[in-house]
Amino acid sequence: MQITRQADYAIRAVLYISKLGENQRAATSQIAQVQHIPPSFLAKIISQLSIAGLLQTSRGARGGVTLAKSPAEITLLDVVEAIDGPIALNECVNDQGACSFGTVCPLRPIWCDAQDDLIERLKMTTFAKFATEN
Repeated sequence: MQITRQADYAIRAVLYISKLGENQRAATSQIAQVQHIPPSFLAKIISQLSIAGLLQTSRGARGGVTLAKSPAEITLLDVVEAIDGPIALNECVNDQGACSFGTVCPLRPIWCDAQDDLIERLKMTTFAKFATEN
């Protein structure tokens, strides 16, 4: 399993913004340059993160992008799901009927446990952890 490039870029953008001082804004062009994200792609990502309530944007001379919540309130799971939707390691995890083996599939419990572990790990990792790191 691999997260999408869009989710990776979203994580890098939120990480960059979370390292700014409280209430500081970053221009999207600055984020794109420092994080090596194509500017047009970043605009779409920022829009999605804004709709999800993770970022706030403002236009004008004093405009830019800032976090909508504190870094301690934004998790890796929040960002990944804002971009890619709910995590699903296998379609049978969220829809048991998707598998022709149904309830007798020996692999489904493994997929379910692995997905639960991944989700819990991402949910427990906030951007506050990274905000003070170089």
